[in-house]
Amino acid sequence: MARLPFTDAHVHFFDAREPQLHYAWAMPDWPPDPILGDHSAIKAQRLWADDFVAQTRFHNVERVIHAECAQGIEDPVEETRWLQAFADRLGVPHGIVAQARLAAPDARETLERHAAFANLRGIRDPDNEAYLTDAWRTGYALLEHFGLVCCHSTYVENMKAARSLAEEFPAITYCVDHAGFPLARDSDYFRAWSEGMRTIAAAPNAVVKISGLGMVDHAWTVESIRPWVLTCIEAFGPERSFFATNWPVDALFSTYGDIVDAYAEIISGFSEDEQRALFAGNANRIFRLDQP
Repeated sequence: MARLPFTDAHVHFFDAREPQLHYAWAMPDWPPDPILGDHSAIKAQRLWADDFVAQTRFHNVERVIHAECAQGIEDPVEETRWLQAFADRLGVPHGIVAQARLAAPDARETLERHAAFANLRGIRDPDNEAYLTDAWRTGYALLEHFGLVCCHSTYVENMKAARSLAEEFPAITYCVDHAGFPLARDSDYFRAWSEGMRTIAAAPNAVVKISGLGMVDHAWTVESIRPWVLTCIEAFGPERSFFATNWPVDALFSTYGDIVDAYAEIISGFSEDEQRALFAGNANRIFRLDQP
């Protein structure tokens, strides 16, 4: 069992048999992903909360945050309803980051309906093309009223704009998903990514979720991900950084324990308090997992 209690801040549950849900990426005829490659191995019929608990029971996972997964769904609130039923029965997930298209005219109504479910903690908009339009910013501003974190795929080319967004709305926590989603591993890209991450980190309400590093580095090792993990922590500090697995997507590249153990090894020289914050405390605080 992992030594440190772990809050997994980014997992995906799904059930392709549920008629009210929709998972385009899980369909048998869906083509290989340009980043992941052939992801047939995770095109299972389901990953319920029950399945996740069984798969991770030896890894000291104390809390779980679900990130929206039903892309292409007609009504994203149906996914939240489905997830809350697991939480009510099983206690998992402890937090839900739901889907909402913030540029849509009905964004407020969608957020209101999501907010009827007790475990809602954040929002993720799958439409990265709408990022920073006036309509999107209007929807983003609503997150303050609902007390929600925005989890966002912040690519290198958008990092300066992301800092401006975070600074414009200081009462909203802006979460950089998947360590800024670095799409290359060469030295020039690393320098640009590092600079961008430090740019975002200058906004005190920005935080970083360190996860998904296997999506581009398919044969990753502790040493290959170490500089990316440590740069995130150096930029945001050990009080605004936290870990996640991106399960089951990163199951394409390793076991669950490999990911957790790699994080533990990389930060083994940190203080005990810092290690516990990175593994659980920060995510619990940022997503209010200890609050009803």
